This record gives sequence, C-alpha cells and structure tokens, in this order.
Amino acid sequence: MKKYKLVIILFFLLINTVFSQEKPTKEERLSWFKDAKLGVFIHWGLYGVNGIGESWSMYHKRISYDDYMAQSKKFTAENYNPEAWAKLFKKIGARYAVLTTKHHDGVALWNTNFSKLNVVDKTPAKRDLVMPFVNALRKENLKVGLYYSLIDWSHPDYDVVFSRPNTHKNYPQKKQNQLTPWQRFIKFNSNQLNELNSNFKPDLWWFDGDWEKTSEQWRAESLKKTLLNWNPNVIVNSRLKTHGDYSTPEQGIPVVRPEGAWEFCMTMNDNWGYFPTDKNYKPIAQIIRTFVEVIASGGNLLLNIGPKPDGTIAKKQVERLEALGSWIKKHEKAVFSTKAGLPYGHFYGPTLLSKDNTKIYLVLFDSPNNYISLKGIQNKVKSIKVVGTNQELSFKRNGGAAWNNIPGILRIEIPKENNLDKNATIIEVELEGALKLYRGHGNAVELN
Repeated sequence: MKKYKLVIILFFLLINTVFSQEKPTKEERLSWFKDAKLGVFIHWGLYGVNGIGESWSMYHKRISYDDYMAQSKKFTAENYNPEAWAKLFKKIGARYAVLTTKHHDGVALWNTNFSKLNVVDKTPAKRDLVMPFVNALRKENLKVGLYYSLIDWSHPDYDVVFSRPNTHKNYPQKKQNQLTPWQRFIKFNSNQLNELNSNFKPDLWWFDGDWEKTSEQWRAESLKKTLLNWNPNVIVNSRLKTHGDYSTPEQGIPVVRPEGAWEFCMTMNDNWGYFPTDKNYKPIAQIIRTFVEVIASGGNLLLNIGPKPDGTIAKKQVERLEALGSWIKKHEKAVFSTKAGLPYGHFYGPTLLSKDNTKIYLVLFDSPNNYISLKGIQNKVKSIKVVGTNQELSFKRNGGAAWNNIPGILRIEIPKENNLDKNATIIEVELEGALKLYRGHGNAVELN
C-alpha cells in the first residue's frame, strides 16, 4: 500500500513539474528567426497554369471562377522534386522556406479532409504536395514555414465581391444549422489549421488575408493561443492582426529601420506565382543589394519563387537564387555572425556589426573615390580587410578633438580594383574592444 501511495505522489510531482515549466518567451521563440537572414517564399498553385495573378485575377474579375478552377486540369506536379528544392535552398544559404499550402482561392496543396478543393481530388497531381516538401526541408535542417490564407474565396460561407457558383459540393461538412455562416467558416479554418499542425508541425505560420475582417471576427487572440498550445516554440507573422510575432513588409523595402523582428518579402519579377510573360526580372545586383540592406537593418529577406505547374523552377529564378548564394558564401562571416549595423550618419552605406560588437562591416555598392570614410568610432582600430579576399587596407585618422572625446574621421584605403565585388564589396573593420560610438554634436574648442 505504501508503495502504491509513493507511486501516486511521484506521478503527481512529475505532472506538476511538467506543467509548471515556463513556456518559451517571444524572444526565445524568435531566436532562430533573427539569425536566419534568408528565407525562400514559394507561391505554387493553379494560377501558374495560365500565368495569371494568383487568386486576385478572380477578385478583379479578369477571369471567371469556373475558368480559374479549370486550370486544375493542367496542374500536374509531374516533375516536382522537393529534395532538389531543399538542397538548392540549403546551398544558397537560406535557413527557412515558406510554402503556400492554400491561397485565397481555397485550393489546398495537401490532402485535407475538410475540402474537396485540393490537389489530390481536383488535379492530375493526385497526391499531397506539402508532406514531401516538409520532409525534404527537415532533412536539410531547414525551418518549415506554412502559408495559410485566412480568407477562402471558394468557401460557401465566405462572402465575395465577384460572381461565384454554388460551391457546397466542395465543402462536405455536416450540417451545422445551429451555427451562423461565419461561425461555420471559423470552425472550418480551425479544422484545417489543426490538420496542418498535426500532419506537418510547422516552425512558422505565415498568415495572409487578415485585412478583410477584424481581429475579433478572426478570433485572432484565441487562435494565437491555440497555435502556441499546439507548439510552444512556433512563431507567427504579423498578418494575424496585432497578434503576430514579427512584421512582414512586402515589395517596398523599408526606408526607416523597423523595430523588432521583421522580414521583407519580395518577388523576383512583378508577380508571386509563375507568370511566363512577366519578363521584368530584377537584376541580380538589385537582389543582392536588397538582401544587404535588409540584413543591415536587422531583418530577413524572404525571396519569392513561383514554380511551374509541373513543379520545376524557371531558369531565371534559379540563376538569381544561385547568384545570391554565391555572394553569401563569399561574404559568409559578414552575413551569419552579424546583427544590424551602425545608426545613420557614421557611414554612407549599409553596415553590419559582429554580435560581440568588435567588428564593423562596411558595404560598398559602388567603387569609392579617394578614400572610404568612417565617422564617430572612438575605439582604436586593429586591422581593416576586404572580406572574401583578405586584402589588408591601410587607414589613418585625423581631425577630431581628443580632449573632448570627439574622434576624427577614419580614412580607409580603397581596395584594389580586382578585390571590389561587382555587386557589393564588404570591408571588415576590427576594433580594440567593444564598439564605442560618438553620437554628440561636437563642441567649441575652448583651449588649445
């Protein structure tokens, strides 16, 4: 009997220990994300068949609902190779990838039990496309992000602004007459999200479409709590109204450094999905410079690709991924062991700081004239080198007022022409001790 009581006591002690453990803080959950620097966004769906504007082509009435859905007949995924995708992402230095599991059109890329509008039932692909993607990423030790549209322009309980036929046949839920249409829709979303979590256990939720309803209508606060109950380590983007963990500006790079954790999502041309007639691709130099500007402000770049309906990635997109990856590999120590750089005013260009504040990385987008100027550094400088080539650069300091702790301008030698990177050159300034910045306005010289 005593043994029995002891077992019971130990059992309850164990239960109390488990439940008393504190959940990770927001900062702890975001720790990997803040160090990630690069992610790959993947918009893959029916819209790539005709090369039209994702689900928005229906919304703007450029195509009828039936004609839009007819694209499903040619969505084959016959050359889909998620292992090759994951190896490519790993090769270029990405730390995570985000796949559109369901866009606003309501078409799911996984074998959902809550909608017949999925690639298993409606397309020649006839298989779940999310599971192999998740498995491939995990094999390469990449974090898994799942995009999910909160809005569903095919669901019969969701009102739309365009003409849509009766779609009840694609949503075979049991009758729930005691619920309002909106309550039924929220329950549908909850069911699909639970399904995605149970099947794939994402590290990151990337929501979209929250602008059409209020936070209260989306039950956003309750949903966030549910997501954290499912996985205490998961992170959520800002498109869950005010309940996200990090901000997600898109297409227009922030001019002023955002506060907190953030990522910048950007297309390679003017469209998110595969759009073969869109030839307006950003030059490789622009993509690399954008990446540098983003990480210099403490963010991540989530660079988008739009695979073809057969699952292959267009040559121009692969070229840009690989070019960015080559640049990152050459400058790796200035990318992955750094944080946001100096405040404005010290250097005319992006900068990064080593995590221990003993190194400053200066980014040159263009060939400098005369010398490279760095202002407001109170530390003594140990050495200055060109990252990727290790060319040592000479430097001098003059001006300033030492008696008032006002440092002079640091004039740095220009690298040799063959050591200037054609896209972006990085100069490493190694300091004696942790960075000490002068941020004053200068003073009058009262004594010489």
